[in-house]
Amino acid sequence: MFTYQFARPVLTVDALIFFPSPEGTRIVLIERGKEPFKGKLALPGGHFEAHGDESLESAARRELRE
Repeated sequence: MFTYQFARPVLTVDALIFFPSPEGTRIVLIERGKEPFKGKLALPGGHFEAHGDESLESAARRELRE
């Protein structure tokens, strides 16, 4: 059984990036590197550090860089 290591509630930020292509609209996905669902496809995103001075936009940019 998987146990979460973070206290609840947790705030996350996810990015939805889509673009047209000759084959149709595409979206950007990443392969999850950690459990749960390691190896599965997901939207780029992660935890929002609400206790710092990070904005939602800067959190989304950080996650996309990572």
